[in-house]
Amino acid sequence: MNSRPAGTLPAAEVREMFNRIAPRYDRMNRIMSAGLDGRWRRAAAAAADVAAGDRVLDCCTGTGDLAVELAHRTGPTGRVVALDFAEDMLGRARPKVADLPVDLVQGDALALPFADDEFAAATAAFGVRNFSDLDQGLRELARVVRPGGRVVILEITTPKRLRPLILTWFERVVPRLGRLVGKDASAYAYLPASVRRFPDPAGLANRLRAAGLDGVEWRTYMGATIAIHCGKVSVSPRS
Repeated sequence: MNSRPAGTLPAAEVREMFNRIAPRYDRMNRIMSAGLDGRWRRAAAAAADVAAGDRVLDCCTGTGDLAVELAHRTGPTGRVVALDFAEDMLGRARPKVADLPVDLVQGDALALPFADDEFAAATAAFGVRNFSDLDQGLRELARVVRPGGRVVILEITTPKRLRPLILTWFERVVPRLGRLVGKDASAYAYLPASVRRFPDPAGLANRLRAAGLDGVEWRTYMGATIAIHCGKVSVSPRS
C-alpha cells in the first residue's frame, strides 16, 4: 500500500528532480520571487536568533544561500551544518561556502544523522514542503535542537482567502517559466502540486506545535504567498 500523501512523489524521484534542476535553481528562484528570496532568507536567519560560536543546522540547504546567512551570524567560532539529500544541489553550494565555517552533509531530513539537542537552532528554506512525511520531518528538526532553541521554516504558503489566486500563478505561470528558463517543465509542474497539498500558515503552526515547539509564530511576505514560521523547542522532558 502506498502510504505517501496524495500528490507526492517517491523520495528517489524528488531527489533526482532536484539534482536535475540544480544548475538553474538559483536563477529560477530569483525570477519567481522577483529577486526577494535573499531578503526572506536573511529574515529567516534573523528569526533563528543564533549567536557567535553557535552550532546550527540548515536542513534542505539546497544551493546553500540560507547556510551562508547563518554562517555570517555564527562567525568563525561557530559552525553551520548544511544538509541536503541532492548531491548536485550540494555541489552548487560548495563554492558559496568555501571560505565559511560550513559543513556540507548529504542526508535524509526524515532521519537526521545527528544526536538529540545537538544544535542551537535549525532552519529549512523551501524544503519541508517536499517531505514525504511532514510530521516526521518536523519532529526530527525539533529533536536535534536543544531545549529553548529555535526551529525556523521559510516556505511557500496559501492562506485560504488568497488560495485560488496563488494556485493560478503556480499552476499556469510557473510551469511555463520552468519550461522557458528552467528547461524542465515537469519539475516546475511539481511545484504547484506541492503547494496545493501543503498546510496554510495556521495549519503549519499547529503541526509545529505537535512536533514539540512552543510559542509558534509566523509572518507572511509577498502578498501572503511566503511565510516564516518560528517556534522554540519545548523545555519540557521529551516523551
